[in-house]
Amino acid sequence: MTLSSSISRTGTGERVIRVGHSPDPDDAFMFYGLASGKVKLEGIVIEHLLEDIQSLNVRAQRGELEVTAISAHAYAHVADRYWIMATGASMGEGYGPVLISKHYRSLDDLRGKRIATPGPLTTASLLFKMFTEDIFHEDVPFDEIMDLVEQGEYDGGVIIHEGQITYKALGFNKVVDFGELWKSRYGLPLPLGLDVVRKDLGEHLARRLSQGLKESIHYGYTHQEEAIPYALEYGRGIGRDLGERFVKMYVSELTVDMGDAGRRALELLYRLAGEKDLIPHVPEITLY
Repeated sequence: MTLSSSISRTGTGERVIRVGHSPDPDDAFMFYGLASGKVKLEGIVIEHLLEDIQSLNVRAQRGELEVTAISAHAYAHVADRYWIMATGASMGEGYGPVLISKHYRSLDDLRGKRIATPGPLTTASLLFKMFTEDIFHEDVPFDEIMDLVEQGEYDGGVIIHEGQITYKALGFNKVVDFGELWKSRYGLPLPLGLDVVRKDLGEHLARRLSQGLKESIHYGYTHQEEAIPYALEYGRGIGRDLGERFVKMYVSELTVDMGDAGRRALELLYRLAGEKDLIPHVPEITLY
């Protein structure tokens, strides 16, 4: 069966597009317009599939979903099947995944120690391998990392999602914020997550879907009294103030359209990873 033959239609002939995204406040905010039906695409029915980002990365390797959020790292493994949408990217602007520890404070302190990382295709794990040496790591579910470090199972962990703004209050030390490190070295935003569209849909439909997501993000920003409470339903243990702060960290102007800065940041990420043989090849960047 070809990929295109797996695209289904409703009884009334509408095309069914499966969209995968994470059950996190920032993704929920981005997709609120579409999920609520306030933003519609004529002739298209959107089916939302919510899974953690590593699971979506794996699905993308199999080309299962027409549109999906993935880690920026994962795109190097699926560029033969997907195009990158110009909209929907999560980029750290001086912040990003954080390497935390209970007892250690520097990368030198962690040499020879064990670190928990949030999945082999996540951008956080890629950054850890790019910018550290002689530190052992194992991949575990992202939402277990802080507990495992707290329990002493690991000497540190790389945290993503809400953990980036709650770790200090929970008594963890920041060893390095990879977003801070990236900006200080390269002066660019740090690409962390992308939305991608499967190539077999064709360029016209790919652009329609990208425009639909852009309209959904715009709807969220212009109707925050609706979109923020909806997004916070997906917040794990954070209140409104922290939740709104997290949403606006990762749904920014670069999310609406990554533009030239976003493209250059992606090209740099893949070039640096390629130089260290951490990705199978350096993908060409085409935005839709």
